Amino acid sequence: QVQLQESGGGLVQAGGSLRLSCAASGTIFRLTTMGWYRQTPGKERELVANIANGGITRIADFGKGRFTISRDTSKRTWYLQMNSLEPEDTAVYYCSLSMPGGRYWGQGTQVTVSS
Repeated sequence: QVQLQESGGGLVQAGGSLRLSCAASGTIFRLTTMGWYRQTPGKERELVANIANGGITRIADFGKGRFTISRDTSKRTWYLQMNSLEPEDTAVYYCSLSMPGGRYWGQGTQVTVSS
């Protein structure tokens, strides 16, 4: 059983920064993709960023130049550094782990950006 624990959300003013963390526990295979998604009420969950097993990263267009994804495999933890936050970034952010056998989700952490 895989469990993901997020931390780092909160309230920040526009232009500020936050770093989200996601720690995984349980049986994790080597071929994994670690990612971050976000969701606002009435909208579908959307990809923010992910990092594949080989270290290749993908950042959604809205996050390019502002968001960075990284990982520490020794700690089974990955991070989302968000800079220059905008009110439009307000959402519940979910971490995700995809590997053979399924995809797992964290419980979500609220990020609120005030104008």
